[in-house]
Amino acid sequence: MTCFILPAHLQIELAEAGNVDIRDAIRTLLASATLRAQRATLTEAVQFLDLNAAQLRGPAGEFKAVHDVQGGDERTLPGVLRRKEGDGVINDAAVDDAFDNADRTYDFYRDVLGRHSVDGNGLKLVSSVHFGRDFDNAFWDGTQMVYGDGSGKVFQPGALARDITVVGHEITHGVVQYTAGLRYRKQSGALNESMADVFGSLVKQHALGHSADQADWLIGAGILGTQLQGVALRSMKDPGRAHQLDRQPAHMRSYVDLPDDGNPRNDNGGVHINSGIPNKAFHLTATRLGGNAWDRAGKVWYDALATKLRVNSDFAEAAAATVASAQTLFGSDVANVVRASWNDVGVS
Repeated sequence: MTCFILPAHLQIELAEAGNVDIRDAIRTLLASATLRAQRATLTEAVQFLDLNAAQLRGPAGEFKAVHDVQGGDERTLPGVLRRKEGDGVINDAAVDDAFDNADRTYDFYRDVLGRHSVDGNGLKLVSSVHFGRDFDNAFWDGTQMVYGDGSGKVFQPGALARDITVVGHEITHGVVQYTAGLRYRKQSGALNESMADVFGSLVKQHALGHSADQADWLIGAGILGTQLQGVALRSMKDPGRAHQLDRQPAHMRSYVDLPDDGNPRNDNGGVHINSGIPNKAFHLTATRLGGNAWDRAGKVWYDALATKLRVNSDFAEAAAATVASAQTLFGSDVANVVRASWNDVGVS
């Protein structure tokens, strides 16, 4: 599935409440439906047909590029090349924000986790900006990142490419595609979304030099528009409290059991909604361990993603995998913290 930062169920709820024009919501939903099959096919190809990154877009070393879709849709991706590796800034904030935040994300994965780009082998990071007209979303489509400009109603104009957690989140969906390949449904899909939030937050913390105690643990802090009132799109510290429509649970007792039936109201079985539970488990682990969250908690989660989780892994398997990774990397004390954190969100 194409992974959008703003879930479809929120678009529908905002439209039904009269906060956004129903036509804008429909346009975004149609774009989601068009791109859905493409990303699903690419993920299956990577996981089961042994296609490598070079066969999908070509090897690159470290190379980042930003294109301008000029208000076009998925048929015009990636758009006109505006900035590439080695170029200086240009007179377009969206282009420069997308490039610089992709660069910071690349540096985080390389310097902290030893991973070069989404495929681990230097795959070219391609971004496209100015997608659609006042498009209130950003997404990973299976080969690249795409950012709308925002309408001012759901997201502030220019905020999606500007916010490092959004960029880190979308790039991490590419990492998931090339590692565990977590299927975008039910608990495996919620883990997919949670991994994107975890590393989106860690990219920001690393760029700012913030410890786990200093971090805000927010995804999309301060980028919401006039009709989505709150502090951010999601809160890893306090799931369910980021904005007025946030219904993320922080514990399995409040797990939202939705069908994966293609109805956008049901969020592919609750992938964005229930990701609050593993998000909270990571937040508890990182703050209990203290220091920089990327030093231990981040490396544990990455090791589990890269070496232990599989396409249909659920929350219990993620708990077991992170405990095992913690034991291998750091020993029993850290493993016990990880285990306790999962227990405290109702996952054993």
